[in-house]
Amino acid sequence: MSESKLELEKAAKLPCWKGTVTPEPLSGGITNTNFIVSDGGDRFVVRIGEDIPVHGVMRFNEQAASQAAFEAGVSPEVVYAEPGALVLRFIDGQTLTPEDIRQDDMLARIIPLILRVHRTIPRYFKGPSLVFWVFHVLRDYAQTLRHEGSRMATELNALMETSETLEKAVGAIDLIYGHNDLLAANFIDDGERLWLVDWDYAGYNSALFDLGGLASNNGLSSEQERWLLTAYFGSERDKSSYLRYEAMKCASLLREAMWSMVQEIHSTLDFDFVGYTDENMTRFRSALEQFKTNGDLDG
Repeated sequence: MSESKLELEKAAKLPCWKGTVTPEPLSGGITNTNFIVSDGGDRFVVRIGEDIPVHGVMRFNEQAASQAAFEAGVSPEVVYAEPGALVLRFIDGQTLTPEDIRQDDMLARIIPLILRVHRTIPRYFKGPSLVFWVFHVLRDYAQTLRHEGSRMATELNALMETSETLEKAVGAIDLIYGHNDLLAANFIDDGERLWLVDWDYAGYNSALFDLGGLASNNGLSSEQERWLLTAYFGSERDKSSYLRYEAMKCASLLREAMWSMVQEIHSTLDFDFVGYTDENMTRFRSALEQFKTNGDLDG
């Protein structure tokens, strides 16, 4: 039996269902296999996936983060969980696109949601929690890519030298609880409020990573980035603070590119990871040049 059929069968046989169900594949995910299930007049999203150590994805952490996010009022209800499966109440709404997020009125709605994630989830989180430090992630990815013969292997030494420069530029941080994967597809607008889903990479981090990821993943303009930082922190950032943000934004883009390099080797999903790697490397190099220019750094 193929892996996709096994995952569908697992989703259909979960003990939480009231009757016989027929899971329908939910497109869009590039880490997990997701389904929509109708049962007893209600709809649910089923996320099927085991731990992914190569990406630091641990399902106990995703489950705990999802539960805390629900209790904090930012994510849908966790209906059922077992190893390898998570069932969430379906949110009837519009999945956002980068174009949606670039709208000023949408950004104004997103900032309070991010602040709530960062400040409120720790009040509800139960059990051990992970830390997501992007520079550790990059070092770990580099080791994986070297060991497994990535097509990008010859670039890794230079990328790790750049990563060290960026880590020094970020400097000391204040810990918050981060989502750490602010792609547009992880926001849902139900017409009245916004929801944030997919807590695979959740963990304690710097706020700069979520802010930089939101900007880089969704193509915000430099004016929007400065507005974003002012709205989040409550005051305009000075040059030093803005450079720390730019360094973290570069790191978030490099992480997305190296995540995709690892996916090229490990993933069985039908997705063009080579193209995704190349796209994110282009964006990373562009952001890095801007960071060097703004900081008067040598190339």
